[in-house]
Amino acid sequence: MTSTMTITSPTEKLKLERDGHVAIITIDNPAANTWDGDSLPGLKKIVEGLNKEKDIYALVVTGEGEKFFSAGADLKMFADGDKVNARNMAEAFGEAFEALADFRGVAIAAVNGYAMGGGLEFALACDIRVVEEQAQMALPEARVGLLPCAGGTQRLSWLVGEAWAAKMILCNERINAATAEKIGLAQEVVPKGESLKRAIELAHQVAKQSPSSVTACKKLIRGARERAMNPQLPLERELFVDLFDTQDQVEGVQAFLEKREPEWKNA
Repeated sequence: MTSTMTITSPTEKLKLERDGHVAIITIDNPAANTWDGDSLPGLKKIVEGLNKEKDIYALVVTGEGEKFFSAGADLKMFADGDKVNARNMAEAFGEAFEALADFRGVAIAAVNGYAMGGGLEFALACDIRVVEEQAQMALPEARVGLLPCAGGTQRLSWLVGEAWAAKMILCNERINAATAEKIGLAQEVVPKGESLKRAIELAHQVAKQSPSSVTACKKLIRGARERAMNPQLPLERELFVDLFDTQDQVEGVQAFLEKREPEWKNA
């Protein structure tokens, strides 16, 4: 990895690295890369810091090891049935993954193994998912008397449709990488051990584009999920014109006309 950042990870359970304009977060919480009261606020803090790093344009997230992307929540946290603890953890999951979903650049999940429960919700909070061929994904919370509370019921339904979301959540259907690609959950399937490499390649493709344009485009793409099309169409034109207030718009056009690579300022 190259270059340094002004921010550091607040927890040993999350590794933070940089490769040019790309940040890489690896969850490292053996044995199954589960999320807890340390790593969840840590993820939120890292993403908030990355939003202020103007020369970070894309983010890749993955899991340490060969078996697990993330197995989600450590169920031992809920064994005592304490409702206050349950609410606190649900809010921590929501705040962490919503911060990831709202990252101003492009977030790409390199799913290198099992993505279960909150682990799949972690991937769902990203814009793109690159999945290794041996990976398996599920939202099995109802099997233990719970439900996906970190965006799973909402993001999965929007991404793959109500029927497939119902099959996975209500029937505890575990799916493989090929099925994930078929239903739109995975945007690309790669051989075992190749997801991080491919996700970083995609992230560098993002970094070649104007970060101002990418942020505006992401806002519109996300808006298509949340709003009717007609109100979005004027906003699309408005954001297009707003880009003419940026240095990057001038640089992008000039670089194209001069047949050279643009030098983005994210300003």
